[in-house]
Amino acid sequence: MSLDFLLRGGFIIDGTSDDVEPRPGDIGIEGDRIKTVGNLSKIKAENIIDISGLYVCPGFIDSHAHSEFTLLADGRAEGKICQGITTEVNGNCGLSAAPLYGPAFEQRTAELKELGIKERWNSLSEYFELLDKKRFATNFLTLVGHGNLRASVSGYENRQLAASDKNRIFSLLKDSLGSGATGLSTGLIYPPGVYSDTSEIIELARATKMQGGNIYTTHMRNEEGKLLEAVTEAIRISFESGLHLHISHLKTHGEKNWEKIKEVFRLIDNAHKKGVRLTCDRYPYVASCTDLDVILPFWAYEGGHSEELRKIKNEQKRLADEILKAHPEESYWERVKISRVNLNKNKWMEGKSLAEISKSLHKPPVKCLFEILIEEDLRAEAIFFLMSEDNLKSILKRPYTMIGSDSSARSFDGITAKGKPHPRGFGSFPRVLSRYVREQEVIPLEKAVYKMTGLPAKTFGIKNRGIINKGFFADITVFDAGKIKDRATFDKPFVKPGGVYYVFINGKPVIREGVLTGELPGRILKK
Repeated sequence: MSLDFLLRGGFIIDGTSDDVEPRPGDIGIEGDRIKTVGNLSKIKAENIIDISGLYVCPGFIDSHAHSEFTLLADGRAEGKICQGITTEVNGNCGLSAAPLYGPAFEQRTAELKELGIKERWNSLSEYFELLDKKRFATNFLTLVGHGNLRASVSGYENRQLAASDKNRIFSLLKDSLGSGATGLSTGLIYPPGVYSDTSEIIELARATKMQGGNIYTTHMRNEEGKLLEAVTEAIRISFESGLHLHISHLKTHGEKNWEKIKEVFRLIDNAHKKGVRLTCDRYPYVASCTDLDVILPFWAYEGGHSEELRKIKNEQKRLADEILKAHPEESYWERVKISRVNLNKNKWMEGKSLAEISKSLHKPPVKCLFEILIEEDLRAEAIFFLMSEDNLKSILKRPYTMIGSDSSARSFDGITAKGKPHPRGFGSFPRVLSRYVREQEVIPLEKAVYKMTGLPAKTFGIKNRGIINKGFFADITVFDAGKIKDRATFDKPFVKPGGVYYVFINGKPVIREGVLTGELPGRILKK
């Protein structure tokens, strides 16, 4: 038997179910596939790697990623592969790499410029062609974003779609699914998704299913006071379209909403009883991260980028009144920390809360908010410390929950190594295995691995990956269960985790003896 690599002496967790126990065994790799699994003590290979005492499992699948642009800028994806991630599901929260036409194209220009991306594209097939030429480390799967579809046709206006608009959107959807997107995603708190009613999403979900899409993922319309209504809407969309529903980063934002998690679970359990296929993902932190302007009321977004800026400049009293009514407690501003700005004059704000910035500038926090958004041309991000640790543990325990970083692929130097991004982009998967498996015993090791491998592969239709089996692609992660640990923090996010010793993607080692190899063997995975 001819083998390129032989992993000898490890404990295999094969990813086939959440109750499979680790078993001793060897794994042989030939080319990009697993050639054989079992007792291979008499087999010779070009590279024999002793992994005695270590655990070996399928490469981790990040079920919620946002790497469509950072991978074009820097394909190394070091923050992801150092965690043991071999495949990412992208195009989440209504934002995908394509389609990009008209206002949707214009809205992305600033971000592409910041990342040094000179290429431009409109369709998903054009994007795939560019990404293929660039070469990258992780496997790339994508959904098609509803925000892209709507913005490409009707911009960022708050209005119902005309019949002609819908026809154009359906055409773009068909093209994207035909190019390889696996399903539809929405971001119903962001423009233009926020302007869509339930019937619009149901129509698109039905069209997605008709065109062979297999899943509907959603950043729901509300994760705070109207959380239950948002869950109910998502379930209705799935029930009426027949698509598998996947709730992105399931959470309860704000202490007054934490108790609602019990009712959320009841709604999900009832949906399962009615035949709705429903899963979710979650990152293992109690802080979220998104654009700073998410604090603004929805009407501020109407009309797009320039119109939003005009309102921030000219309608500050109305904006401030609504923001302070929604967040009357002073402690709110202590829980909002700036993670990224672009202007050098504002770099001192990164890592500081709006309360701290307010004290330094001797201005009310809401006034500081407006000034930052204006000066940064809306391109500022923040981390929001508004979630419950107990709820997080309860969510991780649910059998339908998988792990997603909700982050883009970054590296430890270069153009993506800027700001103070959420540490989830560098530590999510090791954090689950250290904090919630080893230290706190919230979930057993084999269940955690299944949530990172076999479950997302099954959910997103990822063929011949997510399981250690003969003939499957050799996406493999080897780690020390006693030493694996996240090291990234909110103050120092660009830190490599510990305890991950080998990572193979399509048969190529991207991590070897804990060291990055520089290999870029990632592939585009199409429906």
